[in-house]
Amino acid sequence: MVDLFRRKLLKTGAAATAMAAASSALGQQAVQADGTAFFERSGIRIRYQDSKRGFPLLIIPGGGLNSALSGLKNPFDTFGELQGEYRCISADLRNANTGQSSGPLEVDRAWDSHTDDQLALLDHLGVKKFAVMGFCIGGPFIWNLLKRAPDRVVAAVLAQPVGFRPEMPTLLYDGSMTGWGPDLVKRRPEITMDMIEKYLSNMYKKNADFVFTVTRDFVKSCQTPVLVLPDDIPAHPYAVAMEAAMLAPKSEVSLYPWKQPPERIPIAVRQIKSFLKAHRPAST
Repeated sequence: MVDLFRRKLLKTGAAATAMAAASSALGQQAVQADGTAFFERSGIRIRYQDSKRGFPLLIIPGGGLNSALSGLKNPFDTFGELQGEYRCISADLRNANTGQSSGPLEVDRAWDSHTDDQLALLDHLGVKKFAVMGFCIGGPFIWNLLKRAPDRVVAAVLAQPVGFRPEMPTLLYDGSMTGWGPDLVKRRPEITMDMIEKYLSNMYKKNADFVFTVTRDFVKSCQTPVLVLPDDIPAHPYAVAMEAAMLAPKSEVSLYPWKQPPERIPIAVRQIKSFLKAHRPAST
C-alpha cells in the first residue's frame, strides 16, 4: 500500500510539473521573435511592445490611422533612447494597415475606441500611473487620455501634433479617406467605404476645431505637465501646437524647428528626457 501511494504521489507530482512547464512554454510563445506580444479583449486584438523595466512610458507612434510599431524610429529611435530609464510601452493602432492590431470599426466612437485600447493595454500590463509621449495623431490621443484618465497620466510629451487647420478644413479627413480607408476595406470585407466615411466624419468633422478631442477650456484647466514639440507641415499646424502650449498652465515648449537640421534632434531628445525625469514620481 505504501509503494502504491508513493507511485500515485510521484505521478501526480510529475503531472503538475508537466503542466507548469507547458504553461511556461505557452507564456514564452506569447512573445514573438521580434519582441512583440498580443493582448486580446472582446474581439479586439492589439499587438504591443513592452520593455518591461522602469517607470511606464506609453509611446504613440506617428502615421495617422496607420500608426504602428514600425514608426517607433521616426523621427528618432524612441525605445533606443528611453528604455534605459523607462518601461517603454507601445502598440499598433487598431486597424492600422501597417500593423497587426485589429478590431471593430466603432463608427460612433472614433477617438474613444482607441483610447479604450490604450487604457485596457496598460491595465492588462498592471500599469496604473504612466507618462505618455505621442507623435502626430498621438497629440489628440494624449489630450483624450488626459480627459479620460487625468489621475493616471503624470506627464505628457506632444511631438509634431496634428490639429485643425482652418484654411485646409478637410485635410486629415481627405488623407485618411485615400491613404487608410481603401486599404482597410480590401483587408476587411465586412467594413465598407460608407462606414469609413462615417467614422472619419466623426473623427475629423464632428469637432472640427483645435485638437479635435478636447476644448480650449479643457486645456486651460489641465494640471498635467505637458511638453510641446511643434512642427509646421499641413497636418501638423504650428499655430495649434503653440496655442495649446500657451493655454496649458503647466506647459513647456522645445526649440523650433527641432528636427531640421538633424543635428538638432539630440537637443530635443535631451529636453524630453529632462522633462520626463522632472515629473517622474520620486518613488520609482
